Amino acid sequence: MEDVTKKLVELTEKAAGRIRTLRERAGKQGWGLRIYIKRGGCAGYEYAMDLENQAREGDMIFESQGIQVYVDLMSSFRLKGSVIDYEDTNLIGGGFKIENPNVIATCACGSSFRTEGSKKVESHHHPASSH
Repeated sequence: MEDVTKKLVELTEKAAGRIRTLRERAGKQGWGLRIYIKRGGCAGYEYAMDLENQAREGDMIFESQGIQVYVDLMSSFRLKGSVIDYEDTNLIGGGFKIENPNVIATCACGSSFRTEGSKKVESHHHPASSH
């Protein structure tokens, strides 16, 4: 486990508040947030988040807005500099939003992305350039 002094990922106040609410509802007070990248989606990668009570071997560990955050080494390269926000709306499209400066293309449906050095994934969707 590596303790990172410079945060790989920042949580906004709204995101941290939502995580606290989710922890409370699940009876997992004090648990941290794991954010990671997994293969999938039209453009190649998708974000995933879970509540966890401890780090895993090799994790980058840091705190943001009072929330312990765990990021595995492989995900850290694609997440560096990201900001996680939460949009609280009753409309479709509310939820966690990730601003990731490493993204070079996103899927047209918006659920997956590609970063520098990622293989282009053949798909029936056409990735749109991110701006």
